[in-house]
Amino acid sequence: MLAAVFISSGIDVVRRPGPRVELAASVATKVAERLPLPSDPEQLVKMNAAVQVVAGLLLALNLLPRLAATALAASLVPTTLAGHRFWDYDDPAQRSQQQIHFLKNVGLLGGLTLAMLDTEGAPSLGWRGRQAARRARRKVSEASEVLGIG
Repeated sequence: MLAAVFISSGIDVVRRPGPRVELAASVATKVAERLPLPSDPEQLVKMNAAVQVVAGLLLALNLLPRLAATALAASLVPTTLAGHRFWDYDDPAQRSQQQIHFLKNVGLLGGLTLAMLDTEGAPSLGWRGRQAARRARRKVSEASEVLGIG
């Protein structure tokens, strides 16, 4: 369900990037300066949309869900900052509408964060690493006792 909004809006943006390009221009140029990405805002908007479609499909199909959620979260931040700058609007109705979309995206980001951290019941990599270290220490200690070392 979380993926549906990304797949749908991503397809729409790939087909019709025009309305988003102007909104994205200021954020796109800043992102392109810091990362090895093209500086053309239209190309960046299309790339972002493509990431949303592909990662959305992966998440929906439960294929690499943590990676897919991470990619969606990374694409959502510039989308939100470029497209829903409610603080730039003087008209109260437009400001309110943009604030709703901004907060909706913050909520989506929260859902993606949960998906990024979800291990589907399996222990985290950190826990697994600590357990492996404990087992290794026990084995070394047992071997030391058998060999009469230390």
